[in-house]
Amino acid sequence: MAAADEPTIRPAREGDAEVLLGLIRELATYEKAPEMVRGSAELLHRALFEQRTAEALVVEAGGEAVGYAIFFTTFSTWECRPGIWVEDIYVQPGHRRGGIGRALLARVAAIAVERGYPRLDWCALKWNRMALDFYAGIGAVPLEEWQLLRLEGEPLRRLGGG
Repeated sequence: MAAADEPTIRPAREGDAEVLLGLIRELATYEKAPEMVRGSAELLHRALFEQRTAEALVVEAGGEAVGYAIFFTTFSTWECRPGIWVEDIYVQPGHRRGGIGRALLARVAAIAVERGYPRLDWCALKWNRMALDFYAGIGAVPLEEWQLLRLEGEPLRRLGGG
């Protein structure tokens, strides 16, 4: 059993939405885009615990949430099997460099392995050298030939007929 101040990783619980949203806002600030967080604790709760469109892990140290991972199932037509997309992995700056991020990503990887999924996918900002070096160190490879694309707002409504 872990000591009270030793970090632990657990699945998110129903009451975690507000805390998770706070950590999401911290990540958005770190990524220089705090204005992009438009969701709410209610929407996050619905996605995680009612619709179950995503899953979350929470890292706690000293009884406080200090990090999280949010992920969801994808599907590869080439593999003909699901995989996991890691939407966010975040550890507060004061808790970095102690193995928490690696343990958190390892837990998501273990979930993929347990479910028989062949891969994890995620993206990282090109300027985040610390994250890119960390990912390279665990064996992740950049997919240079692929370009991440997004359709949202008015172009999404226009294409969707609304």
